[in-house]
Amino acid sequence: MSNADNEWFLALKVMMMPRDTNVYGTIFGGVILSNIDQGGAIGALNEIRKRGWAEQQITTVAMNSVEFHTPVFVGDTVCFFTKLLRIGTTSITMHVTVQTERNGETIKLTEAEVTYVTLKVTDGKRIPSPIRGK
Repeated sequence: MSNADNEWFLALKVMMMPRDTNVYGTIFGGVILSNIDQGGAIGALNEIRKRGWAEQQITTVAMNSVEFHTPVFVGDTVCFFTKLLRIGTTSITMHVTVQTERNGETIKLTEAEVTYVTLKVTDGKRIPSPIRGK
């Protein structure tokens, strides 16, 4: 996948370990969801940086959709690619595609759409702030 503007960005790469398995011997979906959230946040911060906007705290506000396409196995090296979908006033939405390579073939494992909100801390309260820093 390409790294050009508004193209796919490799945000995270993780090897799946035996500790990550469910009772069926495949990787627990919650492990994948956690990594989707982390990868999406890394991708969102990358998009903010690319535009020269001030780096801010972000938090997940929604996983708008998640589709598990095929099981993930112990030993899979799983790549989390992100692509910008949209930027709002205080939010950024990323598409996260999860892939691995098996026997020389790229396999799409999971994909999700995740929305993050930029925050500032004022008087101990976290409140949404403009993503562009204005």
